[in-house]
Amino acid sequence: MRIGMPLNYSGGFKETVDELALYEKAGLDIVYVPEAYSFDAVSQLGFIAARTERLEIASGILQIYTRTPTLTAMTAAGLDYVSNGRFTLGIGASGPQVIEGFHGVPYHAPLGRTREIVEICRQVWRRERVQHQGKHYNIPLPAEQGTGLGKPLKLINHPVRERIPIMIAAIGPKNVAMVAEIAEAWEPIFYLPEKAGEVWGESLAAGKAKRDPSLPELDVVAQAPLAIGDGTEELRELIRPHIALYVGGMGAKGKNFYNNLARRYGYEAEAEKIQDLYLSGKKEEAAAAVPQDLLEKTCLIGSEGYVRERLAAFKESGVTTLNVTPLAGTAEERTKLIEKVKNLAAEV
Repeated sequence: MRIGMPLNYSGGFKETVDELALYEKAGLDIVYVPEAYSFDAVSQLGFIAARTERLEIASGILQIYTRTPTLTAMTAAGLDYVSNGRFTLGIGASGPQVIEGFHGVPYHAPLGRTREIVEICRQVWRRERVQHQGKHYNIPLPAEQGTGLGKPLKLINHPVRERIPIMIAAIGPKNVAMVAEIAEAWEPIFYLPEKAGEVWGESLAAGKAKRDPSLPELDVVAQAPLAIGDGTEELRELIRPHIALYVGGMGAKGKNFYNNLARRYGYEAEAEKIQDLYLSGKKEEAAAAVPQDLLEKTCLIGSEGYVRERLAAFKESGVTTLNVTPLAGTAEERTKLIEKVKNLAAEV
């Protein structure tokens, strides 16, 4: 398994980038920069590209509603250029709260839009004159919808690669099937290895049955907070509020994708309780209601033996890239954690 690391979008970015050279030497393979309603990911990815040599970089994720498909393609080509071919384009739909609440754009047809965006991006990278008449995007814009002066254009620059890897964040059955069909990588959230096959196996199989043989094997990118050593188990408690935020607060009743995922994992009563508590303002109680089993099995926090067992579970379930968040107080300690988990992953 490759070992990656997500960056925190809420602060400390420059300090973390200062440490990336250490992490790179420790064996970190790839770093992911998110984009919520935060600083944009693109400027930060360019900064990282200039400060690293071997480390792969990825958006994790750019929201599909916030840029035109061709701008997304141009941005990916630019980041791949400044990083000398080290960029992965991570995209995803996000949710109505962010897309409509922060960007003022209607949140609809995420699957159809994603599929068309992927098609358009690859057309741009091949330096074809972009012509796409779809349900959601029309390029060039038809005369009746504009001035009638638009004409097909191709990218001026020659991209480093005509096939930049695309990673798509997805957890719904139809969305996951689409990802397995068209993308190079898939990023789920709150990945629970023991339940992955039950929850996503059918969707992955359906998508892979239609997969273009020119695509590589699907890279499965899971995430887990990391702490190794006796007595680290108490650090798991730090993760409770994060899970509660998503399961309880990222969406209204019946419109929360993460709550639906917890239910599909088998935590129906717990998911409902977390959401009720969170939406009524009782965030601490919501965090306390996160099932211990879910907390433990989505983390890499515990003794070396425990972490080795969890790494084996992730690998056995199909994970090929493990995105870890090292929980330690200093850069030196975080570097040691990355080095340790890299070695452990190589052993399992």
